[in-house]
Amino acid sequence: MQNLLWRTSLFVKIGLLFSLLSFPLLAKTIETPWLVNPDHPPVDIQFALTGDVEQDSNSVLGLLHVRLADDWKTYWRSPGEGGIAPTLSWKDSSHNIQAVDWFWPFPEQFNILGIRTLGYQKEVVFPLHVRVEDLNQPVQLKSVLTLPTCTTICVLTDYPIDLEFEPQALMFSEERMFQFSQAMSKVPPQASDTEVVSAIWDQMDQRLAVTLRQVNSWSMPTILPFVEAMELEELDFQLVSSQVQSETLTLLYDVFSWTGEVDLQGQVVNLNIKDNHRLFDIGFSPSAGIVEEANIPVSSVSTLTVFGWALIGGLILNIMPCVLPVLGMKLNTIVSAQGVGKQTIRKQFLATSAGIVACFWLIAVSLSLLKFAGHSIGWGMQFQSVWFLALMALVTGLFAFNMLGLLTVSLPNRIANWAGSKGDNSYAGHFVQGMFATLLATPCSAPFLATAIAYAFGADMLTLFAIFTALALGMSLPWLAIALYPKAVRWLPKPGKWMLWFKLALGTMMLLTSIWLLTLLRHHIPLFWVVTIGLFMFVWMLRQIKRNYGDKSMVVFGSLGIVLSAGGIFVASMTTDSWVTPLPPEPQWVALSQDSIDELVGEGKTVFVDVSADWCITCKSNKIGVLLQQPVYGELHADDTVPMLGDWTRAQSTVTEYLRANNRFGVPFNIVYGPGAPEGIPLPVILNDQTVLDALNKARGEKR
Repeated sequence: MQNLLWRTSLFVKIGLLFSLLSFPLLAKTIETPWLVNPDHPPVDIQFALTGDVEQDSNSVLGLLHVRLADDWKTYWRSPGEGGIAPTLSWKDSSHNIQAVDWFWPFPEQFNILGIRTLGYQKEVVFPLHVRVEDLNQPVQLKSVLTLPTCTTICVLTDYPIDLEFEPQALMFSEERMFQFSQAMSKVPPQASDTEVVSAIWDQMDQRLAVTLRQVNSWSMPTILPFVEAMELEELDFQLVSSQVQSETLTLLYDVFSWTGEVDLQGQVVNLNIKDNHRLFDIGFSPSAGIVEEANIPVSSVSTLTVFGWALIGGLILNIMPCVLPVLGMKLNTIVSAQGVGKQTIRKQFLATSAGIVACFWLIAVSLSLLKFAGHSIGWGMQFQSVWFLALMALVTGLFAFNMLGLLTVSLPNRIANWAGSKGDNSYAGHFVQGMFATLLATPCSAPFLATAIAYAFGADMLTLFAIFTALALGMSLPWLAIALYPKAVRWLPKPGKWMLWFKLALGTMMLLTSIWLLTLLRHHIPLFWVVTIGLFMFVWMLRQIKRNYGDKSMVVFGSLGIVLSAGGIFVASMTTDSWVTPLPPEPQWVALSQDSIDELVGEGKTVFVDVSADWCITCKSNKIGVLLQQPVYGELHADDTVPMLGDWTRAQSTVTEYLRANNRFGVPFNIVYGPGAPEGIPLPVILNDQTVLDALNKARGEKR
């Protein structure tokens, strides 16, 4: 009997062992292959389950992975002015399924021909909760994914999804769960520290006014409204105004629907909000009422205050490094006014001021048209154009050659005649000089200027023109001062032979400006052609010197130029240690990415962001004078610090969007992120050691 019991016990143990060993073989991961519609090959999708089962909610966690080639995009749940949202139809043929909850990561905003849409590009993972009726019974998910995708054309594609699985037999997949968690981190969670103060729906005007309050101050929030009700999913909320007063945010929307008028009273409206690194969602039901813009709180910063900042910013532009090349032209105008009547002096300087104002207005019109067309705009963005750089290099060269006596008014080139010969006495020439000075002033962002520009770019067209007029008046103040008091010209030394040398120096300054602009072309055309154009200019100058001053002058100038260049380079290389601190190698810059910033800060890193451009002289001054010098240089190489660069030399949508997200529209822009400052610490336009070090230490928090 004892032997029989022992054998029975042995068989039971062996059976249990085989059961345990075979369980992983029975469990399996469930996923579709990558599905591609042969009629639309740029897009493929995959539906997969993570294997994780939430017993309390009878849910199986899954994900929908969408890959889009080239410039193809798909849409968010509320697509904006154009497009439709993706849908998953499962009710007709599925078994043992109660619902499929679709979670939406925070989308990007796209503008095509002035039409604003919301969606995703390249790749997106949608987290899903498949809620089943009975976890102990088999599940059949038989559905069709209808996915809209667009570039310049739009395509609506169906993908059949057919999965069968037993919830309790699913194998947990760490890879799929990681993808799910990553995707869920981009889905705004329910707000915990934000409340709705008021929400009013104006049925007659189809307007929605919302006031929110949170514990901390608002920074630069991006708000995306939507309505969960299926019949209202495709509403278009157009932002009329957004006002921030510390912890309070007031929003005003015009609401449109292609079906006609809608009624939001009693409906649940949600706001997906992204404020720097914070993502959250808040829902509410608006009450009926009348919305008047006069009742909407205004910003604590008035337009009049910004107008004053613009005046100061425009005035400061006259002494910024990027405007120094124009200083020679200004001084030449003042000196040449010696002996001229007061009325003539007044009219000449008023003409220059008019040229400055006209050029600012021209820039305002151009930026307004670009903004209306849906393009991203920025201060100094014309320096990203190869045609603008080439034109400015040509114009500055013509001015320089005229001042050096190498270009005469008898040349057939009308542009040279107008820009070069009329620069002294004609009102048209002074008007052109004002426009020219403004164009050369636009690469840089001066103190007060950045704030005024950011306010203008976010305001209506009338306010934009008012602020640009203030900038123009600020930059014109030195000219207007002489126009109001022409006798000031008498304070300058009397004309004499010194003026010939002075004009030669001014011509040299302008020639160096032309060469600088020429070097910027290397970002757009091969270096070989830049060097070739430079050599051509040098040979042409020698030819003109020979023509105007004789062979001897040409030989002297050519030899002197070569000897001075070679000698200067040799002496500088031999004596560098005694007269300048050599610049160290550039930090190991990481390409600018908002996602990378979030990940690095989450890992406890400090991120120093430098958004700059090669054509921005203030950017170069900051880099050479602060970032590449100790002690800042050493701090940027610390183990816990990651230097990140956004290069705006050429147009890059990612950099432009990053600037816009931070309410900046020009360079330089520097900001420091870290555990102690996850929302970032913006730095002033002109950097110094202490400012950067303080920001780095504050961003590190209690780590060091």
